[in-house]
Amino acid sequence: MKIVSLITARAGSKGIHQKNIIDINGYPLIWYTINASQKSKVHETWVSTDSPMIAATAEKYGAKVIWRPKELADDIIMPDLSLVHFAENVDFDILVFIQPTSPLLCHYHINKGINMMTEYDSVFSAYKEHWLPRWDKNANPIDWDINNRPRRQDIEEMYVENGALYITTKQNLLKSKLRYSGNIGIVEMPIGQSFQVDTNDDLELIKKII
Repeated sequence: MKIVSLITARAGSKGIHQKNIIDINGYPLIWYTINASQKSKVHETWVSTDSPMIAATAEKYGAKVIWRPKELADDIIMPDLSLVHFAENVDFDILVFIQPTSPLLCHYHINKGINMMTEYDSVFSAYKEHWLPRWDKNANPIDWDINNRPRRQDIEEMYVENGALYITTKQNLLKSKLRYSGNIGIVEMPIGQSFQVDTNDDLELIKKII
């Protein structure tokens, strides 16, 4: 059973220039997920990219590189197609898809997800969220009544996908063309380890946490 990870890291980034290799406390952002993968049960760590700079950084830290076609590297295409491209070109049984914007992901989260694959067709990471009153842009309550505000403890907790980790089989990926399919399980992560680096504010926060 061959287990590989794939970190998708394209060149373009609207929020932060060269986000995937920007320095965070002495290491490029992508190093944190490469390191987590290398410490886990994963046999090979790969990076899918269209950037020579990202490729060089990935190889420096021991990851393998697969070049992503330009048509799969814009900011409109979902990463699922890059996973399919990888599956069509690399041999594996189980794929761990990791996003480089999740530097707080740890190897034990990856291992937990891999272990769950004996029970599920695919899994993804999420954190548990308590109910909070949500409003739309016109200040209308979403799914609750302002005249009958519920108590937090009376509302069932929900899981929020945090975007850090997805695991599936090669067979299911090629059949569904999706990062998760079939009988899906959840790898629970603490909210404190679920932060994504998408904006400069996120970047400053992560620098203080790590």
